[in-house]
Amino acid sequence: MTPMRIAGMVLIIIGLVGLLWGGVSWTDEKTVVDIGPFEATAKERKTIPIPPIVGGIAVVAGIVLLVVPGRKRT
Repeated sequence: MTPMRIAGMVLIIIGLVGLLWGGVSWTDEKTVVDIGPFEATAKERKTIPIPPIVGGIAVVAGIVLLVVPGRKRT
């Protein structure tokens, strides 16, 4: 696989995530208080939003990278 095809597939995946889920989310667990055997934690949800227009552009760019043939070396 060429780097151009790999970049195309990555762009399509990122674009679909942006279009279908609106971004990437995850949960971090932080220790708030740690006194001896007692520990209090808090969960914090973090999100990287991907606007739908950016997702659409990424999908189109990824398809273009997959469809356009690579340069031939002469």
